[in-house]
Amino acid sequence: MRRARVRRPRMRVRRLSGLSVNRMVPNVLTLLALCAGMTAMRFAMGGNFEGAVFAIIAAGIFDGLDGRMARLLKATSSFGAELDSLSDFVSFGVAPAAVLYLWTMSELHVLGWAIVLFFAVCCALRLARFNAGTNAEVPSYAAPFFSGAPAPAGAGLVMIPMFLSFEWGDWLFRSPYLSAVTITGIALLMVSKVPTVSLKRIRIPHHMVIPTLMVVGVVYLSSIPLTIRSYYRLKRAAEARKIEPAEKPNIIPLPGPAALPLGEANAPATEWRH
Repeated sequence: MRRARVRRPRMRVRRLSGLSVNRMVPNVLTLLALCAGMTAMRFAMGGNFEGAVFAIIAAGIFDGLDGRMARLLKATSSFGAELDSLSDFVSFGVAPAAVLYLWTMSELHVLGWAIVLFFAVCCALRLARFNAGTNAEVPSYAAPFFSGAPAPAGAGLVMIPMFLSFEWGDWLFRSPYLSAVTITGIALLMVSKVPTVSLKRIRIPHHMVIPTLMVVGVVYLSSIPLTIRSYYRLKRAAEARKIEPAEKPNIIPLPGPAALPLGEANAPATEWRH
């Protein structure tokens, strides 16, 4: 007699919950930005400061792409937002501070280290303030503006002396005193509440990257007085609309029915008159 086959129950493999390609792509871009920031510090320790600058630029490109991809793929999450902030602190706070210290600020010894530390601390405070106000309601007049300089913009602005030195030499632009003034001013701008405009990323040829970044930095700083004026003009207009009393509409009396002759007073409503 044949023995009956006993079927063993199949083991079901549990799938990883919350793991999808849509959610992985933006986070991978964020991690690439983090790796680029760390690589910039490695280049700087080896004396390759041009490579360090381009690594930070690459971090900025990845940082701009991760948010766009998250919105495009509808994969925004609180985890991605926190990871993005941590990556921004390393790539645009710690990495520029380390690169600038190794490039020229080490000549000021303790003072130079204190200045680059101040920049990194201001970057952390700026990101923390941004995260704390993410869910806050923003007035309509403040929507087109940032409060202070964003972290990627701050990282680009503090490296303007490096861009200038690559183009025209170290005779002036590698001065630690010039970098000290630049770093301190940009650090204060990051934690300030000065309204600044958002810069749109554009595609530029490889050989025009450094000149374009210099021009963008100068234009960005020059636009701050105009953004301050525009911000407070819109703010005053919004506050004026709030305190302005609601005007009562003028009530226009409707004309009464015209007096008809006695013969036409009882005319049917459907009768056409000529």
